[in-house]
Amino acid sequence: MEYVGRAPCPPLDRFVDDIYCLSGVPRHRRMNIPPMPSAHLFLNLGDPVLLRDSAAGVPPAVLAEGWFMGLWTRRFVVEYPARVRLVGVHFKPWGLAPFVGVPASELRDRWVPVDTVWRRSVDRMRNRIGDTGSAAHTLDVLEAELLSRLAEVPPRGLDLVLHAGGRLVTSGRAVPVAALATEAGVSGNHLAAQFKAHAGVTPKRLARIYRFARLILAVDARRPTGWPELAHTAGYFDQAHFSREFKDFTGHTPTEYLALRRRFPAAPGFPPDAGPMPAD
Repeated sequence: MEYVGRAPCPPLDRFVDDIYCLSGVPRHRRMNIPPMPSAHLFLNLGDPVLLRDSAAGVPPAVLAEGWFMGLWTRRFVVEYPARVRLVGVHFKPWGLAPFVGVPASELRDRWVPVDTVWRRSVDRMRNRIGDTGSAAHTLDVLEAELLSRLAEVPPRGLDLVLHAGGRLVTSGRAVPVAALATEAGVSGNHLAAQFKAHAGVTPKRLARIYRFARLILAVDARRPTGWPELAHTAGYFDQAHFSREFKDFTGHTPTEYLALRRRFPAAPGFPPDAGPMPAD
C-alpha cells in the first residue's frame, strides 16, 4: 500500500498535522489502533471499511463514504478491504474545532459520517477528485475543502486550548494541569471545560495520550528495548501504572507488543504503521 502525505499550507497548519492518501493492497487487512493525540477525517474512494470498537457491546461500523473521528481514548480495529483508496486528515487534538461547529466531546470515541457534519460535501469532493485523480490532485481538493470550511473567527476558548495544548506538546513530559492553568491565568475547571469543548477530553487525559504516544513511537524493535528506561523518559514514574495503561491502550503487554513489532516491523517512511499493529 502506498502512502503519500504532506503538511498543509498556513493557516491550516495551526490545526492540521498532515493530509494524506492511502492506496493499493494493504500489508495487513486488520490493524489494531491505539489512542493517539489526533482527530481524523477520512474520505473513502474505494470499497467499504469496517471499524470495530474495543468497548464491549458496541456494534461494528461499515463506512462506505466518509467519516469524522474525534480523539479516541481507547483502541479500535480497522478492517481494510482487499484494495484501499482512502484520503485522510490528521487533525491536532483540538484541530476539528474551527471546522465542524459541534462540541468535540460529541465526536470523542465515535465515527460520524461526514455528511452529518458537512452536509452534501462527500459527493462534491469525490466528483472533484474523480476515479483516476493523482495523489497530488486529491490532496489539493482536500486542502481546498478544508480552507473553505475554516471558520474566520476561532470558536471562543480555542486560543486558550491552543496555548495550553502547545505546552503539552513541547514539554516532553506531562505538565501538571494546575501549572497549565496557572500559566494561562484561569482556573483548572475552566481549562478542563475548554479542553472538553475543543479537544473532547480534559488536559489530564490528553497528557496521558501524549505520554503514551511518545513511548510507543520511541520503540525501536531492531534494538534491545529497556522498558523501564523508555517509560521513564516518556514520563511514567510508576511501572505498575505504565504496564496497566500499556495493556489497556494496545491490548498487549509491553513484551507481547515488542514481539509483534519484531514479527511485523513497520515499513520505513510509512506513518500509518508507526504505532498500530496487525490485529491478526
